[in-house]
Amino acid sequence: MKKYVLSLAVLIFATTFSATVVKASDQSDVRATVQSVFDQLKSHDYGSLYDLLPGSARSRMSRERFVSALQRAQDFYQLDRMEIGVTKVMGNLAVVDTVLYGRVVTPIQAEGKIVVQQYLLREDGRWRVATGDQSTVRKVLAANPGFSKAFKIRQPKVYVKQNNQWVEFNPGRR
Repeated sequence: MKKYVLSLAVLIFATTFSATVVKASDQSDVRATVQSVFDQLKSHDYGSLYDLLPGSARSRMSRERFVSALQRAQDFYQLDRMEIGVTKVMGNLAVVDTVLYGRVVTPIQAEGKIVVQQYLLREDGRWRVATGDQSTVRKVLAANPGFSKAFKIRQPKVYVKQNNQWVEFNPGRR
């Protein structure tokens, strides 16, 4: 009986420990992917960034068009740093709270930040970033209602610094 109880306790511990390790590994893989995307954006390595898009996004947009769009956008802002917050993983989906800091350089010069959730999908064993692909994000959330119920999904917010205060930027508001 003691052997049975001990074996059962070891089995429960091993199962719980392995689930925790897998979860921690998933979270660290997701965080590493988000950091890699930021580093590639910051260094203007848009071709490599294209490879981290989900297959559905790559099928709708060529590498050349993707790279060209990001090259045009780089004239308007410069990224400085990123804070990675809470990381949540559920199966092949993940969401990561991030704050991107940088500078707007055209048409005005201002310090800015973007508070945005990064959405990732696991495809072929690799995490892929779907944040900028709202079509894919909407489809994935609609197909996985438990994910959006379990995690509060928020729209990105853009801020600029005015008089040492962060003020939300809203171009539609006058």
